[in-house]
Amino acid sequence: MKSFNKTLLAVAVALASTQTFASGFQLNSQSATGMGRAFAGDAVIADNASVLSRNPAAMALFNKDAISLGLTYADITVDVKDVNFNLPTIGAVDLGSIDDAGSSKIIPNLFYIHPIDDKLAVGFAAFSNFGTGTDASSLSKNKQIAPFDLLGETEVTTVNFNASVSYRINDMFSIGAGLDAIYGEGRLTRNAGTTPIVDVDADGWAFGGIVGATVELDKDNRFGISYRFSPTVNVKGDINTITTTTIPGVGTVPVATSFDSLDVPLADIFQVAGFHQITPKFALHYTAQHTQWGNFDQITAKDGTATIAAVGVTQPVGDVALKEYQWKDSWLFSVGGTYTINEQFTVRAGYMHDQGVVDEISSISFPDSDRNWYTAGMSYHINPQNTVDFGIAYIKGEEVHLIENSAITGPVNAVTESKGMYYSVQYSYQF
Repeated sequence: MKSFNKTLLAVAVALASTQTFASGFQLNSQSATGMGRAFAGDAVIADNASVLSRNPAAMALFNKDAISLGLTYADITVDVKDVNFNLPTIGAVDLGSIDDAGSSKIIPNLFYIHPIDDKLAVGFAAFSNFGTGTDASSLSKNKQIAPFDLLGETEVTTVNFNASVSYRINDMFSIGAGLDAIYGEGRLTRNAGTTPIVDVDADGWAFGGIVGATVELDKDNRFGISYRFSPTVNVKGDINTITTTTIPGVGTVPVATSFDSLDVPLADIFQVAGFHQITPKFALHYTAQHTQWGNFDQITAKDGTATIAAVGVTQPVGDVALKEYQWKDSWLFSVGGTYTINEQFTVRAGYMHDQGVVDEISSISFPDSDRNWYTAGMSYHINPQNTVDFGIAYIKGEEVHLIENSAITGPVNAVTESKGMYYSVQYSYQF
């Protein structure tokens, strides 16, 4: 077992979790109003109950029960181009390109805020922060040799269930706190021809929290601040890999390894937002958000057992620190404007710059880069109680030239680029 090939195991199993962080796209999809203004000021605007996803303290701005529910359609495109590698025995090998390795998703959300009195309010929410799907398996289909450990299908979905409370200290200051219960599930396959080298089907729960505050200088100027504590998610299920080892007198034989679970650390999120009603019809708002991806250093597989059927050996391998990422903290900056046309129609627009998290170590399955968001939206106020909102966003990532090491072929060159369109609709009601 000393020659047990951990390299392929490390690369392959770790890929089961990288997509949790959205393949270059964090799912900013919590509301149609927020999308229309590039989520600028969303931690303090409080024009509907969806503010609960950003800052629990902002519930203090409501004096009536409020509910919002919506759907976002995320059409994500991931291009993987010019994939090639070089082997000493056969020379350069070009696997070609795939125009769209991404997949589309429908993402629902639900928010409810209930003011108990003029000081205290509670709220409940269900929404998604992360999720995506990619499939690059066609690049290695019908190939005799390819970086099978890097190319395959990945599908991940997360849901955040939140319960929060806010308290108004006085006319200027409010505070809030909430508990997050996060459910995640994922499916990952990596195949070498008809042989599955990675087969992962896992899900799990974890708990985090959020705290926040608002400062109201006057009715036209206010600020919000929040900090979301993100947990390490432990996902359990079928986590299986096949690698190889060389045994003297026997030769190279397959090693089947299974793990009980994977530990995946998530990043804490800090944001500050401002809202200013410049004129009776026009408001300006903005957000700065810091995400601590620097805490995401590795994926850990738990309680592994390796079996060499050829010689009838089964041996525990314990916990394995799978893959080093060296991600960096990132900033997000957005600015937006809202214009009230009349009592029935409100329009909004925004721009966001979202920094990538990948630093020195890049990945074909994680085509991350800096991204620019261009957004617009509209509200139709049916009456003072009922509103329907629409939002649209175009997201453009940068082209990335990368080199990633495969345990099968050695260094692999590729060019990746990701972009997407988000379409969102939302219904809000104030009782």
